[in-house]
Amino acid sequence: MRTSRLIFAFIAIAVAVILFYSMSTGTVERGYHEQVEKERQQKNDFMRSDPGSPFAKDTAAFQELKYFPPDPKYKVVADLEDVKDRKVVLLSTNDGLQQRYLEYAYATFRLNDLDNRLLILEVMDSGPFRGTLFLAFADQTSAFETYGAGRYLDILKTPGASTITLDFNHAYNPYCAYTEDFSCPLPPRENVLDVAIKAGEMVYK
Repeated sequence: MRTSRLIFAFIAIAVAVILFYSMSTGTVERGYHEQVEKERQQKNDFMRSDPGSPFAKDTAAFQELKYFPPDPKYKVVADLEDVKDRKVVLLSTNDGLQQRYLEYAYATFRLNDLDNRLLILEVMDSGPFRGTLFLAFADQTSAFETYGAGRYLDILKTPGASTITLDFNHAYNPYCAYTEDFSCPLPPRENVLDVAIKAGEMVYK
């Protein structure tokens, strides 16, 4: 009889633990989804009314941006590989020009059972963004569900870090996806991925 009570007690504890973690995970995911959706709404508001918007000349033409549903699966922790003897990289732009960047590091990660590698660049040109990091990429959704010339992802520089978080739910289109008035660098060849990243901003309209 005592053994039976112990067994039932262990079962009750196990069920309680499972329920606790399930509820905690669900709460965290809901909070994450809500935060992503909030940021997306803020961007729509910016596009619709801010003087710095690419639609500033004709706000009436703006239609809300489209996105994949937020998915924590596409928030990945990537390993950072330092680039020795960093070289200057010239990226072509949509209007036939070039922009200079400096190799910074490679981010390697596994997603959808595929190993992936992205080159992170550092802004070289003088101005407020000098020294910041730049990541442009294309994937198997490009020119279909997402903008054909690739998307961007903002990254914070953390000196000495061995890993970096890449949250593709925040991937966004360059301004040239909305108007030809802007000059936008295209992804380097090594940043064309074989995986479909169904996260972040989709093709406009």
